Amino acid sequence: MPDNSKQKVLITGVAGFIGFHLAKLLINNDYDVVGIDNINDYYDQNLKYTRLDVLGIEKDKIVANKEVVGKILFQKTDLQDLSEIKKLFEKHRFDYVVNLAAQAGVRYSLINPHSYVDNNITGFLNILEACRAYPVKHLLYASSSSVYGLSEEIPFNVSSHTDHPLAMYAASKKANEMMAHSYSHLFGIPTTGLRFFTVYGPYGRPDMALYIFTKAIVEDKEFEVFNYGKMSRDFTYVDDIVESLRRLLVLPPTKDNPKFDAKKPNPSISSAPYQVFNIGNNSPVELMDYIKAIETALGKKGKIVFKPIQPGDVPATYADVESLYEYINFRPSTPIEYGIQKFVDTYLELNK
Repeated sequence: MPDNSKQKVLITGVAGFIGFHLAKLLINNDYDVVGIDNINDYYDQNLKYTRLDVLGIEKDKIVANKEVVGKILFQKTDLQDLSEIKKLFEKHRFDYVVNLAAQAGVRYSLINPHSYVDNNITGFLNILEACRAYPVKHLLYASSSSVYGLSEEIPFNVSSHTDHPLAMYAASKKANEMMAHSYSHLFGIPTTGLRFFTVYGPYGRPDMALYIFTKAIVEDKEFEVFNYGKMSRDFTYVDDIVESLRRLLVLPPTKDNPKFDAKKPNPSISSAPYQVFNIGNNSPVELMDYIKAIETALGKKGKIVFKPIQPGDVPATYADVESLYEYINFRPSTPIEYGIQKFVDTYLELNK
């Protein structure tokens, strides 16, 4: 393994689901990890504190804008605070930045759209400005499969256009990709956007289907399944996600990509040091099969209430990951039976 002990990585949203798992992986690969998070109350903060505790960060030591040392160096900071973000960059001079902090959730964007502008657009702009002021080797940032919106061109390919988002969450992620391109073009910041496809696994978010379904089945309560169960998702296990990120980290895009044709532009690459990848399991699963796997893991049947599709939802997602595989020689492939069992085991342990 390479010696990464002097390579410093900033992970924003480190108390979040993917950020937490990425921090664990990078620590095990000898990176020096700094993590920030505003620990907001979009979902149960105790889960965020539990994740941080696994990273050696004790809840009672956390104070706003003060560093806490554990297995990582942690600071409770909001991305909207540009002054504090720039102080952090000036002090640590990061080699790499992985921006995972965001206001998540499609349905929540229907009732609180301003949160997506504040957190996902203004917050990301501040990260771009900090990378401009204190250059980094590579900025990776979370996009989403939701950018494909109205497209029915299955599987979703990064060369397709993404001009018809269905909710503010998707629109904010599309905006992030465009903002990254402008900074890559103007200031030479190497950026890679990551369109995640329905990530799941241990310590997963309470607003995600796997958590909601598992909790309801354990508590013998009814739960809603939309579009009458006629949905499929490219469920992607979190370990596959963070392994992809680890490999991508040290492979920044370069300018003047010979594959880019300005007369027939591919949206996923550029003459600037910019690229976008899908990260998905490349194997969509019917929602009802997913629920059956949860029931099998728990040894218990669920009480399903079927509902029509919700605004902002799409009936199917399916990732074409060939460009990712060609770039990092890795393809997400964890079967749902394994991933769901790992989630269920952790859920039951945390909710004794």
